[in-house]
Amino acid sequence: MSDKSPRIAFLGTGAQGASIATDFALAGLDVTFIDQWPAHVEAIRANGITVNLPTRQLHAMVPALHLCEVAEVKQPFDLVFLVVKAYDTRWACELIKPVLASDGFIIGLQNGMTHEDIAATVGRERTIGAVIEIASNMWTPGITNRQNDHDESWFAMGALDPAQQHRVEAVADLLRHSGTVEVTADIHSAKWMKLVVNAAELIPSAIINTALNDAARAPGMLDVMRTAGYEAMQAALADGATIMPIIGMPPVMSNDPERYVDQIFEKVLETFSREDTLTCSLQDWRKGRRAEIADVNGLVVDVLRRQGRDAPMNRRVVELALDIEADRLQAKPENSALMIAALNAASGF
Repeated sequence: MSDKSPRIAFLGTGAQGASIATDFALAGLDVTFIDQWPAHVEAIRANGITVNLPTRQLHAMVPALHLCEVAEVKQPFDLVFLVVKAYDTRWACELIKPVLASDGFIIGLQNGMTHEDIAATVGRERTIGAVIEIASNMWTPGITNRQNDHDESWFAMGALDPAQQHRVEAVADLLRHSGTVEVTADIHSAKWMKLVVNAAELIPSAIINTALNDAARAPGMLDVMRTAGYEAMQAALADGATIMPIIGMPPVMSNDPERYVDQIFEKVLETFSREDTLTCSLQDWRKGRRAEIADVNGLVVDVLRRQGRDAPMNRRVVELALDIEADRLQAKPENSALMIAALNAASGF
C-alpha cells in the first residue's frame, strides 16, 4: 500500500457497512460501495446513501457496484473492508481477491472468527482482524439506520501477521472517522471476547422474536443468555484466548470468566443497545435470510466438542435456531420455555 490516498472498497454495504463507508466518503476518502442487494445498489446510484443517526442525518453521493461489476474493476483496491455475513466470507474474499493490491489488506468488520477464513484466501500478511460494536438496521434500499453515533461506536483491529502489525495504525486512523478504534496485538482474543457476548445475545433473543433489552428482561432469559455466554467463554479459553477488555470496558476488570461475561453483557445493554434494538440475527430472520448460527453459537459447540466437552445451552440454541430457519418452529416469546428447560436440565433441576 503506497503513501498516497488509498483506494478503499466496502464489500457489504448493509446496515453496518453503509454507515461506516458513508463516514469515509464524507471525510473525502476514495471509497467504493459494493453490495449483493441489487435494489440497494440502484438506490444508491440514483439518490445516494442516507444514514439516519440518533440526532442527525448524513447523506453522500458515492460510487456503487453490483457484485457482477467487480470483474470490471481496473485499478486494485488498497483496502477492502469486508462487512458481509460471516457465512459469506470465503466466497466474498475469492470475489475481491483479484482486485486487491498485492500489498493491500482485507479488514473483516464481522461477527465470528472470520479473520481465519480471510487469511486462508488472501494470506495472513494481507489480513486484518477487527471487532465492531454498533447497533444498526436497514429495511429500505439506500437508507441505513445507525443507533450509535461516532462517540458510541467502537472497533478493534490487529494484523494476523506480526510483521504487518506496524501498518495497522494507519488503517485504524481511517476507521476513526467512524468511531473509537483500538489497535491490539491480540486480535484473536479480542474477536473471541466479542463472540462471547454475541453468543449470549444474537440468536437467543431472536428465538423469542423480541428486542434485545426486552429479551434480557423476559423471565428466565437473562440466565439463559448469560449461560450461553459462560459456555462461549470456556470455548474461548480452550481456543487459547486471553480475557481482555473490549468495547471501552476499563482495563481493570474481573478476570473471572463468568464475572467478565456478566460485565460485558451489561455494558452492551447499557451503552450500545436501545429499547428497540433488534439483533442482526432477528433482522435476518424477519428478512427471510439465514442468521450466523454456525459462526457464533455453533462455533462454541464445535470448539468445546473437540475438547471432549459439552455446551448444552449453545447446543439447544443452535437446535432451536435451525428449526426456525427450516420452518419447523416459529420465532416467538413462548420459545423462552424451551431454552429455560435446557438450562434447568443442564443444572440438574
